[in-house]
Amino acid sequence: MTRETKTHSALRNKIARECACFNLRKAARAATSLFDEALKPCGLYATQFTVLTAIADSEPATITLLSQALIMDRTTLTRNLNPLQKKGWVEIRPGEDKRTRVLTLTDSGRKILDEAVGNWERAQDNVVRTLGKKNWAELRENLSVVVEKLNPY
Repeated sequence: MTRETKTHSALRNKIARECACFNLRKAARAATSLFDEALKPCGLYATQFTVLTAIADSEPATITLLSQALIMDRTTLTRNLNPLQKKGWVEIRPGEDKRTRVLTLTDSGRKILDEAVGNWERAQDNVVRTLGKKNWAELRENLSVVVEKLNPY
């Protein structure tokens, strides 16, 4: 192994151990996988559940405000909204300003969200039980700090 290869290998190992983005995304994928499986019987992915919940929490919501609340760029949010709109769970209509689009849940959107909450609760309880209440509380607090300090909005 050459010196350059050893240096690159050491750097890759350091990134895997210490990189904030690498480790936060890895943890997010693990959690997403667990919640995707829990929400599958409702026909939802974790990302869709999050978007539906955020809309319900701030109705009527604009795309801009929702993208800021979710810390998601508008293009990604729009891409995530498309299947929800096609399934009839979200209504997107023009706002007072022609550049603004307003989001609301439809009756079927509220119904699917209500159905999914029980599945979410079981998955959430599993996470808390697996991590332990104290660890979960500390992690949640630390994640709040990450969002507060790194939020581009």
